[in-house]
Amino acid sequence: MEIVHHEEEGHPKCIPEGMEPVPVNIDIPRWDQNQFTGRLNHFIRITNPFLSLKTESELNQAKHLVDTARLGYMPKGTTINRLYSAKVLYDSAFHPDTGEKMNTIGRMSFQVPGGTVITAGLLVYYRTTFQVLCAQWINQSFNALVNYTNRNAKSEVTNRQIGAAYVCATTGAVAVSVAVNSLVKNAPHILKRWVPFVAVASANCINIPIMRQRELVEGMTISDSDGNVLGKSRLAAVKGIAQVAFSRIFMTIPTLLLLPVIMTRLERRYPVLLRNKVSIVVQTLFCGIMLTFSVPIGCSLFPQRSSLSFSQLESHVQESIRLKKTPPPQRVYFNKGL
Repeated sequence: MEIVHHEEEGHPKCIPEGMEPVPVNIDIPRWDQNQFTGRLNHFIRITNPFLSLKTESELNQAKHLVDTARLGYMPKGTTINRLYSAKVLYDSAFHPDTGEKMNTIGRMSFQVPGGTVITAGLLVYYRTTFQVLCAQWINQSFNALVNYTNRNAKSEVTNRQIGAAYVCATTGAVAVSVAVNSLVKNAPHILKRWVPFVAVASANCINIPIMRQRELVEGMTISDSDGNVLGKSRLAAVKGIAQVAFSRIFMTIPTLLLLPVIMTRLERRYPVLLRNKVSIVVQTLFCGIMLTFSVPIGCSLFPQRSSLSFSQLESHVQESIRLKKTPPPQRVYFNKGL
C-alpha cells in the first residue's frame, strides 16, 4: 500500500493511501460529560433500542472505523457525523474497559425492549406467591446479566461471585415481595401494586454490591486525568456502586411507582382494563414509553467517568500515589459502570 507522508502538527506522519487525517479525537465525548444535558445527549443515543437490532457486520464496520480513527486517520470522504455515528454504535455494543463485544441482552440499548416486557409482567403478576416467584426470577436473571455485562471489567469477577449475586438477589426480591404482600394484605389496592417496586429496589441493593464485591474488597482502579493508572481505592468502589444502584432504582420509578397510580385510575373508569390480557397489553405500552425516557435519564444522573478528590482517598492510597506522582493530582477518576 502506498504511504502518503503528512507533516502537519497533530496528524500522523504517514497516512495510508485512500485515507485522510481525523480532525477530532473521537475518544473525547461529543457532548460535555460534566453536564447533565451532555450526558443525556450521549445516553439517548447509546440506549436507542434500535441499536440492538444492528447486525454483526454493521457492528464490526463501526469498530473498524473507530479503531482506524484512533490511529489518526479515516477513509477519504468520511463525514464527522458518520464518524460519530460509528462511535455511538461502538459504545453501545463494545465494553469501554475491554473493547470486547457485549452480549445483546446485557447492552444498555436492550434495556427498553427487555425492561418493557419484564416490568409489565411484574405489574400484572404480583398477586400470588407463585406469580411473584416467576416474575422476580425472570427479572433478576435479566438484571444479573445486565450488571455483569456493564461491570467495571478492570476488576475481575469469578463465576462463584456471579452465582452468589444472582441467587441472593433473586431470593431477596422474592422474600421482600412475599413479606410486603403479607403486610399489605388488607391495605389499599394501590399499596399492593407498589410491592414490585419495593422488591426491585431491594434486589438492586443486593445484586449490584454482591456482583461487584471484589471491587469493594480490593478497590476500584483509579487514574489521573490523562488515564494513567494510580492504584485502587475502595472508597471509589463504594461511590461508583452506590451511584449505579441509585440510577437503576431511579429508572424503575415511573413504571413501578407512577404507572400503578395511572392504571388504578384508568381501571375505575374502564373496567375492561381489569382483564389480564388487556391489562398486560396496555401496561406494556405504557412501560415502553416510560422506559424510553427513564433509562437514558437514569444513566445520565452521574458521569460514567466518576471522580473523587485526592483528599477523599484512603490515607494509604494517598501515600502510594505521592510516591508515583509529585505533586499528586487534585482528582482521581474511575469507571463506575452502568
